[in-house]
Parts: sequence; structure tokens; C-alpha cells
Amino acid sequence: MSSRDRDRLVYSSARGRVRPPDPEPPRRPRGDGIVRVRRETQGRGGKTVTTISGVPLADAALGALASELKRRCGTGGTAKDGVIEIQGDHRDVLVAELEARGYTVKLAGG
Repeated sequence: MSSRDRDRLVYSSARGRVRPPDPEPPRRPRGDGIVRVRRETQGRGGKTVTTISGVPLADAALGALASELKRRCGTGGTAKDGVIEIQGDHRDVLVAELEARGYTVKLAGG
């Protein structure tokens, strides 16, 4: 427990209710500037998913990019926790599309 947590007032009868501080928006750690595209099947019931990680975009822009990539592949997917997931094995199409957008892309995994 940090000193900041210990010093935070939780309740006081002298001051009434104490409003908790506003939470800070979560920050993503900065990567090495390389976008990694990998194919995953583990933990997905045998279904293949192509994941894209390391894209240096905020959540809203990442969702917009995911939408454009899903449309380009003609399949479903999602963007969560800083990773874009595209259903199916579309590594070649995604690498070409991301390189055309100016990203440094590597195929990761097997």
C-alpha cells in the first residue's frame, strides 16, 4: 500500500461525505514502433484469429482502424485492450494494408 493510499481520507464525521478522486484514464505503454501481426488459435475453441498489436493509436482511432481492416478482409473482429482481433487467417492482407498506411509491420509467432 503506497503512502498516497494510506493518506487518502475515506470517511470523516467532521467533513461529511468525501468524494473519491477522479480516476486517471488508463495509459498504454509505448511500444517499440513495430506493429506485430500474428495468428492465434489457443483458447478460442480451435477458431483462428489474426491479432494486431503495437499500433500507436488511441482507443477511438484503434476502433476505427479495426473497422476498416474488418471491412477490407470481409470478416468480423474487435478492438480491445490495445489489440485488434480479426476473425480468420488474414495475415498477408493485413500486413500489406498496414504497410500501405505507413506502419512498420512484422509477422510474429509461428
